[in-house]
Amino acid sequence: MQFAAPLVPGRLVRRYKRFLADIETDAGLVTAHCPNPGAMLGLNTAGARVLLSRATNLARKLPLTWELVEADLPGGPQWVGINTMRPNALVAEAFRAGAITALADHDVLRPEVRYAQASRVDFLASGAAGGPCHVEVKNCHLMRRPGLAEFPDCTAARSARHMRDLAQVVAEGGRALVVIVVQMAAQAFDVARDIDPAFDRAFREARAAGVEVRAYRCAVAPEGVAIADEIPVITPL
Repeated sequence: MQFAAPLVPGRLVRRYKRFLADIETDAGLVTAHCPNPGAMLGLNTAGARVLLSRATNLARKLPLTWELVEADLPGGPQWVGINTMRPNALVAEAFRAGAITALADHDVLRPEVRYAQASRVDFLASGAAGGPCHVEVKNCHLMRRPGLAEFPDCTAARSARHMRDLAQVVAEGGRALVVIVVQMAAQAFDVARDIDPAFDRAFREARAAGVEVRAYRCAVAPEGVAIADEIPVITPL
């Protein structure tokens, strides 16, 4: 996924009210949309270099959106994607390119399909060679140890519910897949069980029930973000 136009550089002043960030740019101080409801641990340090996209809709209240931050992570600084609206598009792009090997037998990816009692799965994959597969996408950008990506970075009750709903899909004879999109360079993925023990429990129970989990790291650069390759999930079963 290449950005449509060059991103606007700046320095983070503060992130607040979850979805707002004050950024110092060459044009002065601006308030940008922060498309991330999480804690953003390690990613919201004042003074960090950030990159913003500009909306094509000139009537939008906040024309700039925070996309990337150069974070000082364990193992060294690197660009990290913070926009939680990007992973679904990244998975769809990788699917079309045949890069999601767990869905190699599918040729259709339908977004936002209702299932269970009150859930909506990110994608329903189907195709002549493969039966339906419920696909849930999770964004990941937490790193507290060199090379190890973790999720979640805050309490994730909704994500825990998704894991239970997907386990029910499998119990009823279906197939379910969780795709974790790591918007940074990492060598492995694990659950941040100390941050949210309830999600950790739901995650483990879902895997034990047969829900598949695959983690993919992204190549992140000022020009764009794209799924690069699969990394191991090291969460014990």
